Amino acid sequence: MTAPAPADTAARLTGLVRALRGHGLRIGPAETVDAAAVLDVLGFTDRERIRAGLAAALLRAESQRTVFDASFDLFFPLGVGTPEAVRADPPPVPDNPEPPRFGRPDPLREQLRDRLAAALAADDRAAQARLAGEVVEAFGRYGAPGAPGTDGTDGWSAQQALGRLAPETLLARVLAALRDRQGAQDLSDRVLADEIRRRIRDFRAMTAGEARRRVAELRGPERIAERAVAPTADLVDFLYAGRDQLAELRRTVHPLARKLATRLAARRRRAARGEIDLRRTLRRSLTTGGVPLRPAYRLRRPARPELVLLCDVSGSVAGFADFTMLLVRAMSEQFGKVRVFAFVNRTAEVTGLLRGGDDPARLAARILTEAKVTGYHGNSDYGTALGEFAERHLDAVGPRTCVLVLGDARTNQRDPNPDALRRIAGRARRVFWLNPEQPSLWATGDSAALAYAGVVEMHSCRNARRLGELIGRLLPV
Repeated sequence: MTAPAPADTAARLTGLVRALRGHGLRIGPAETVDAAAVLDVLGFTDRERIRAGLAAALLRAESQRTVFDASFDLFFPLGVGTPEAVRADPPPVPDNPEPPRFGRPDPLREQLRDRLAAALAADDRAAQARLAGEVVEAFGRYGAPGAPGTDGTDGWSAQQALGRLAPETLLARVLAALRDRQGAQDLSDRVLADEIRRRIRDFRAMTAGEARRRVAELRGPERIAERAVAPTADLVDFLYAGRDQLAELRRTVHPLARKLATRLAARRRRAARGEIDLRRTLRRSLTTGGVPLRPAYRLRRPARPELVLLCDVSGSVAGFADFTMLLVRAMSEQFGKVRVFAFVNRTAEVTGLLRGGDDPARLAARILTEAKVTGYHGNSDYGTALGEFAERHLDAVGPRTCVLVLGDARTNQRDPNPDALRRIAGRARRVFWLNPEQPSLWATGDSAALAYAGVVEMHSCRNARRLGELIGRLLPV
């Protein structure tokens, strides 16, 4: 890696820090100064050593590494423009690239697929990286005359390039090559197939990184780091999280639960001290010349609060409810009693399902199949569900109970029945509604959020970080 000018180095480092802060990483001036010292000590001869050194100086958790690596590649790229290996032997690109007609083979595509199959079978990372550059160069270019690029290129699309190459369809070919090479038996085919899928995912990530790097040269790394780098798991929007992101979120449940348990325990210790007892404080001050050096407090013996969760588990907000239920299960020791109720348009208690300790990924599916949470249709009906809870399960709520309602409050044009929520709030110590939608959407479409917000306190809760903040701050101790 060629050493940039000092001013350029400072701009790249501060740009990287700004990009990481934009993704929610807490990086202060001290960490930035440490990162500058790392660059001064390591120099620019080994790019991977620079990556490792900056990660050690700037990051606080391993979960932040994915965002860091993607941002680092934008501000400290391996090269500029078309990779040197591709420039030396560029793939032929027609003047007017068009998808081949149905039934007519594309020689360049078939050649790249053959080479990729061989590289995947050999697990040759260098060859895969070169192929990623060639694939983006051949199939990822899009634009028109007058576009920002000097050659009329408006940008590069990894999705377009990978769609043409279709690396997933090479699984059987690579599996056969590995079986012939290793003499594997049929029993190991599943293991080999999983390994090949992992290699294909890595190649897709290489291709996405190469396309991001080239677009960053046209539009600036700051803009691409903001829009094209996936956020950390705790900042992923619950409503738009994919399967892999939800799996990553589930892995953060127990660390987050430990952190929240520590916060609640600290709040409980402070609350146990109570208010200052003025009479006893004045008596104590007589031994210190009238100066109240040792305040006396009215000691409290608070009992641990009870918690009731009322969760919408319909498809639109299932990921949000699933994560929250797992988090509460991990924190159950912090409460005197925890009861969990789920609903779509009927309400059922699912506390027993949470205690089972099964695979967290199957929790939502088990609730939908084993609990009676739907009636004659499968759409959310908050009014009916809240009314059924108020009629059949109101004994779960008492003066020590905090109720958390989880859902987007979209009633599918049905009666929201705020009176049922008012009955629940009248019996509980506190009621909070956590809504995964942003407040600007609460008055749109079939949302009854504003009607419910007039009865109980409603908070927007779009990601795991916000959920942790709300639970640590709102729940009584």
